[in-house]
Amino acid sequence: MGNTGSAFCGELCLRTGTGHDGAVTEAGGDSRADVRARIEQAALDLFARKGFEQVIIDDVAAAAGISRRTFFRYFATKADAVWGDFDAHVARLERLLAGTDPRQPVLASVCAAYVEVNDYADADLPVLRERMQLILREPSLLAHSQLRYADVDRVVAEHVARRAACSPGSLVPRLVAVSTRAAATTAFELWLADDRTPLAAQLRASFAQLTEGFPALR
Repeated sequence: MGNTGSAFCGELCLRTGTGHDGAVTEAGGDSRADVRARIEQAALDLFARKGFEQVIIDDVAAAAGISRRTFFRYFATKADAVWGDFDAHVARLERLLAGTDPRQPVLASVCAAYVEVNDYADADLPVLRERMQLILREPSLLAHSQLRYADVDRVVAEHVARRAACSPGSLVPRLVAVSTRAAATTAFELWLADDRTPLAAQLRASFAQLTEGFPALR
């Protein structure tokens, strides 16, 4: 996502046009992705400056230059704007797991897919940092986060169950799903606290401890 300054606004307005209420309207083509990105960035900026609870949807719409109705075309709640297109993220994780080499150990395949799905371009890291700081540190988002995490856990548990020929609801698939997500979350928390170590390196280090039975404790 780009900056929300006047240059970006001018470019977006040229491509999308302006409605009667002064709000940006879609003109088809690639503009839908641009409007979505604009809403997400406006929401993240407002939440970071004022606090999640202090911002209402009308504030986000105004900052993004859209109407309240347009906001709801993209997001059901303001919490959804924090997560962005998380469904696409989960779907990519599911595809990566489905394409793993069956000769690779199951736990290793899950960890490798986690690393790949969280491989972000350097230009995307500032926005990712804003997003994850809210997700991991904002009390009001914790309940919403559990719903999102459940989608990730389901995908991982189903993959493990296929490989182990058991039910996704049984012990091992559920345990792998929860433990690998916890390892990934810990890596994100460490990266947020100190970005001198790249996110990918934090993820690999976290998963290495998990897959190797915590060698640091031996």
